[in-house]
Amino acid sequence: MADPRIKKLASILVHHSISVKKGETVLISASSELAKPLVLEVYKEVMRAGAHPMTSINFEETSNIYYAHATKEQIANFPKIKMFEAKNIDCFVTIRAAANKKAMSNIDPKIIAERSKVVRPISEEIVNNKRWILCNFPTNALAQEADMSLEEYEDFLYGATNVDWKKVKQKEMKLKNVLDKANEVHLVGKDTDLKLSIKGRKAIPCYGERNMPDGEVFLSPVEDSAEGHIFYEMPAIYQGREVTGIRLKFSKGKVVEAKADKNEKFLLTMLDTDKGARFLGELGIGVNYGIQQFSKDILFDEKIGGTVHLAVGRSYEQAGGKNISAIHWDMIKDLRKNGAIYLDGKAIQKNGKFLI
Repeated sequence: MADPRIKKLASILVHHSISVKKGETVLISASSELAKPLVLEVYKEVMRAGAHPMTSINFEETSNIYYAHATKEQIANFPKIKMFEAKNIDCFVTIRAAANKKAMSNIDPKIIAERSKVVRPISEEIVNNKRWILCNFPTNALAQEADMSLEEYEDFLYGATNVDWKKVKQKEMKLKNVLDKANEVHLVGKDTDLKLSIKGRKAIPCYGERNMPDGEVFLSPVEDSAEGHIFYEMPAIYQGREVTGIRLKFSKGKVVEAKADKNEKFLLTMLDTDKGARFLGELGIGVNYGIQQFSKDILFDEKIGGTVHLAVGRSYEQAGGKNISAIHWDMIKDLRKNGAIYLDGKAIQKNGKFLI
């Protein structure tokens, strides 16, 4: 018998997150066979909604096999069938269930970057034009990465996902209204003094309709506006690589200097992916105070109450963003100790606590 928490999460994903309607086609994609319990429950809920479920179950090892054997022609090959799928499916449920979080650590980042550029139109079609939701299913690998037992991680995950998202929305709307009226954001913290223009941009509250768990309000800064520097206390993880001690310096919106204590070469390679990779695509403010522990998973960590995250690379059209890139890499700044957020010179948050 399925864990009742899995059933509840499946119901939230189908009926709240992507609001499946009768007659729609829904793709349920899982990163590994370990996600089977949640895949089956989501499948059932889609059927009950009168929609048409499809499944795509991957094997974690295929990525390593692909990059180990792919020729230049294969890397450059555009998967037309995947684009057809992206254009013709109404909703996407993506479930991550990692067996090994370090599976791609030894893959050449340049090859990954090249492939990302090739398939970028597919991800843009899904992100910008479809209803989609991303979530995790508890695995030992995810628990180990978060320094938890599997049972502890299950409690951590379901405690963050199986909540009343309508109440979360009400709280986030207050922050959105303040951001929508502001022209400039000023972030201050440890080794951080960064100003961004958000003039004319509209904030988007997130309450479980894209990520699960959720709990952030984000927007896309004006592309050429970032001035100053920022230090990220928390590790930034991308494509299975962990980069620590990141320091970025911005001028006219562009990263002009980048350093890291660990995996600096990978950081620089990703920032050189394309012209848009050195500009900011997102500023997000974490408001989920039910998540306080760093788990080395951006899906949870970017929502931590009292933090902000800034993503280099692709921005979101619905947030007014205009930056185009094959990457979108969120990096988290902790403001809970000696940190602050100012809007047009007025503090709206100090030491991780809102003043509005």
